[in-house]
Amino acid sequence: QVQLVESGGGLARAGESLRLACTASDVTFLFDYMRWYREAPGKRRELVATISKQDSTWYDDSVKGRFTVSRGDATNLMWLQMNDLKPEDTAIYTCNGNLNSAYFWGTGTRVTVSS
Repeated sequence: QVQLVESGGGLARAGESLRLACTASDVTFLFDYMRWYREAPGKRRELVATISKQDSTWYDDSVKGRFTVSRGDATNLMWLQMNDLKPEDTAIYTCNGNLNSAYFWGTGTRVTVSS
């Protein structure tokens, strides 16, 4: 059973930084893509950043220039470095990975940014 687990969420003030991690257990393959989503209170879940197994990246305009997605040395370890946090970044952040048409999700980590 593939499990994705997020960590690193918490409280931050506007302008501060947090680093989220997403790890996958019991995985012997490399995901085609890994992604970070977030769901803010009262809003729909939105895609924040993606990274391919070739390390190509994509960012939503709302985080471009402030967030950086990367993959670690360990298989299927993904980071999201979040700098210059804003109150509107407050959300539950969830990671996702896919191998072909099989998608796997974590349960999320909460990020709260105060002004």
